[in-house]
Amino acid sequence: MLFTSEQVSPGHPDKVCDQISDVILSDCLRNDPQSRVAVETLIKDRHVVVAGEITSQHELDVHELVRRVLAARQPSIRDDFDLTVHISKQSPDIAQGVDRKGAGDQGMMFGYACSETHRMLPLPFVLATEAIQYLQQERHPELLPDAKAQCTFDYKRHRIDTFLISTQHKEEVDMPVVQNICRKIMLKIADAYGLNTDYRALVNPTGRFVTGGSFADSGVTGRKIIADTYGGAAHHGGGAFSGKDPTKVDRSAAYMARRIAKDVLRAGYAKRCEIQLSYAIGIEEPVSILVNTFHTGRVPAGYIVKWIRKHYDLTPEGMISFLGLRHVDYNYTSTLGHFWRQWLPWEDDSLPYENKVPESVENA
Repeated sequence: MLFTSEQVSPGHPDKVCDQISDVILSDCLRNDPQSRVAVETLIKDRHVVVAGEITSQHELDVHELVRRVLAARQPSIRDDFDLTVHISKQSPDIAQGVDRKGAGDQGMMFGYACSETHRMLPLPFVLATEAIQYLQQERHPELLPDAKAQCTFDYKRHRIDTFLISTQHKEEVDMPVVQNICRKIMLKIADAYGLNTDYRALVNPTGRFVTGGSFADSGVTGRKIIADTYGGAAHHGGGAFSGKDPTKVDRSAAYMARRIAKDVLRAGYAKRCEIQLSYAIGIEEPVSILVNTFHTGRVPAGYIVKWIRKHYDLTPEGMISFLGLRHVDYNYTSTLGHFWRQWLPWEDDSLPYENKVPESVENA
C-alpha cells in the first residue's frame, strides 16, 4: 500500500498567513490572556489583508506584527507591503455562549496517534516534515524560503517509494546544485530511520523554481490543515487552527484529542488511535466521543470512551486549564505542524497527574 504525505516550508504563502494570524493571537494573549481572537490573513504579491474579530484589552500594532513575519519569511517585501485591516469585536451572539463557558462554535475535531515513530506521527509525514526542517535549519544561501516536501511510503514493503522536494532558489543557481542539496537531505533522513535509499528522488520536477512566495501564489490562513496535523493519515474536522484563541474548540479540542490519543497509546490500550470530539455552540460538554483503534486495541473502544469521560475534563474551560492554552506562544505552532514540537503541552510526554493514565491495561 502506497501512502503519501506532504509538508510545506515557513516561507510558503499559506504558512506566511498562518504565522501572521498566530503572531497576532499570541500578542493579544500575552497582554490579555482573556482575549477573544479569530483572525485570518490573505497575501498576494505585496498586498496583505488581515480580517476577523478581536475582543481584547490589548491595543495591538498589526502593521508591526505583519512586518515582523514578512522580515523572517518573505524579506523582499518586509518594508514595502500594502496592509488592509478589517477587524471588529466578537459577535455578541457568539460571546454569550462563550461567556457561559460553552463552546464557541459547533463542529467535530479529531486527534490521532500511532506507534510508527517516536513522535507518534505517521512515518511518511515525519519524513516529509523533517525534509522541510533540514532545509530551514541549514539555510543554504542558494535557496529561497518557499518550499514543499512530499514522501510516498510503501507500507507493505516498509520502504520509501518516492521522495520529492520542490524548493525556491536564486535565479543564478544551476539545477544540479539544487538537486545535490536536496538529495543529500533525503539520504540523511532515510539513513536516520534505517530506510532504503534506492527510492525515486525528485527535485523541482519542473526544472525551475525562482518565483515563489506571494508572487507565485496567493496565501490564505488555514489552507494547509492536513500539513498542520497528520499528513492525511487521520480524519480532519475541517476547522483551521491558526488565528483562533483557545475558546474556539476547533483549536483546543483538536489539541486535547491529540493528547488523549497519545495517552491511549502510552497506557497500552492500542498501537494506533483516533479520537473524535464533537461540540454544540454554547454547550460545555461534548455531544459525542468516538474512539477508533483500527483493530490494534487491547480493550474495547467503548471501554476507552468511558475511561476518557472519567479522566478528562472536556469542557472548553477544562481543556484550556489542563493544557494551559492561554499561555502558549502559538508562533511555534504555525510552521512544521501543530504536533511537531514535543515540549508543547499537548505533546509533552510527562504526565501532569499520576492518576491520569494507568501504567498498563492490567491495572486500569
